[in-house]
Amino acid sequence: MKSKLIAASVVALMSVGLSGCVISVGDHESGKSHEYWQEQQDKNRALLANLALGMTSEQVLTLMGTADFSEAYSKTNSDNTDQAIKVLFYRTQWAKGDGKTTKDECTPVVFRDNLLVGWGDTAYQQI
Repeated sequence: MKSKLIAASVVALMSVGLSGCVISVGDHESGKSHEYWQEQQDKNRALLANLALGMTSEQVLTLMGTADFSEAYSKTNSDNTDQAIKVLFYRTQWAKGDGKTTKDECTPVVFRDNLLVGWGDTAYQQI
């Protein structure tokens, strides 16, 4: 009887201790205000103005921070050499009021072999 009481106490203590551990798997962006998005977009547009061709991806990440989206792949050139392509996407304009960032609300920042070769739709279309 005493062992059952101890086991029940241990289970109760563990369940109380674990009740504070919650993993949120839902939509993290929808709770952010319109002002938050406007400030983020304004900040990203201002930071984009500080970019310079030839910067490394590490320099851009230090300046801009974490991108909203990213893509990377290897492309074979006409001389059969491989070229690393990396694209970071930063939110810069509002498209839909759904509280979710999508690529059409972002400016692409394009790297070839870890060097900045351009940003914006024109640079993205040329890769």
